[in-house]
Amino acid sequence: MNKLADNRAGAAEADGRPIALVAGASRGLGLLIARELHHRGYCPVITARSATELDQAARQLARDGIRVLTEVMDVARPAQVQDVVARVEEQTGPIDVLLCVAGVIQVGPLAALERSDFVEAVDVMLWGPINTALAVIPHMRRRGRGRIGIVASVGGLISAPHLLPYSTAKFAAVGFARGLRSELVGTGISVTTVTPGLMRTGSHLRAMFRGDVEREYAWFATAASLPVLSMDAGRAARRIVTAVLRGRPVLLLTPLARLAPRVDALTPRLGAAVLSLTTRLLPAWSPESSSVRLEGRQVEARLPRPRRARLRRLTTWGRRAAERTNE
Repeated sequence: MNKLADNRAGAAEADGRPIALVAGASRGLGLLIARELHHRGYCPVITARSATELDQAARQLARDGIRVLTEVMDVARPAQVQDVVARVEEQTGPIDVLLCVAGVIQVGPLAALERSDFVEAVDVMLWGPINTALAVIPHMRRRGRGRIGIVASVGGLISAPHLLPYSTAKFAAVGFARGLRSELVGTGISVTTVTPGLMRTGSHLRAMFRGDVEREYAWFATAASLPVLSMDAGRAARRIVTAVLRGRPVLLLTPLARLAPRVDALTPRLGAAVLSLTTRLLPAWSPESSSVRLEGRQVEARLPRPRRARLRRLTTWGRRAAERTNE
């Protein structure tokens, strides 16, 4: 679905600006990255699976005077990715920058997870970077230049408890991004692997929860909202764009993303012990736990009012971020 000329969605022509394709940019970190690219003089083409969410994002950006182009694209569908990239290259201009930010989060213990959770995570967060990179690289090769940024996670360096599908896909994405950079040496194309820790985007409202969903939601929402544990997503977006445009090989964001892998590499026994302790402190699964899969918003709505009020106070920063990032 081509929305390059949809003025109602806030789309505009490139106006001579270099093109940056941001996959997974209708909300969250991707939306903030698109905003930052606009400020750096680029014409962002933002993509997502939902036309409705893209329209909302474009209107939100337009209110701040930011013009973007929009394309409906599922990063897990290679033919669709190829079509979108070819259409942008033909109708709008050469894609100078690709940033793959698309992601999903499933929270819960292994016993509550299903194979479909792993399939979804791998489709979006491994095949997504592969599909988008393979689509743009031939065009960039012909021109002898290009910048690619793949947003992975500290969960791709050290596997986080109760986030196993997410960590599985992110580990693979880190390997792909690091290897892709070396494969493209001498072509003029750089690949930056971005591994942030928790960021305040309001993602807890869109994450999917299994097991004891109320307790799982409580710990994840709190961790993803408190300033001590999470990073301001706007600052993260600025640093990510700078690193990608400069062609840096790796960007580690947040103290946790820098420290945890080093501790795990130097003292793997200590790292394993810390992860085991963390797992024991997280909600346990029992046969009485619900097998339902719920989005964060749904979990919060079903909490008893006093508990919901307490949690909303703890997640104030996260909810404010969600308003800014279309979450």
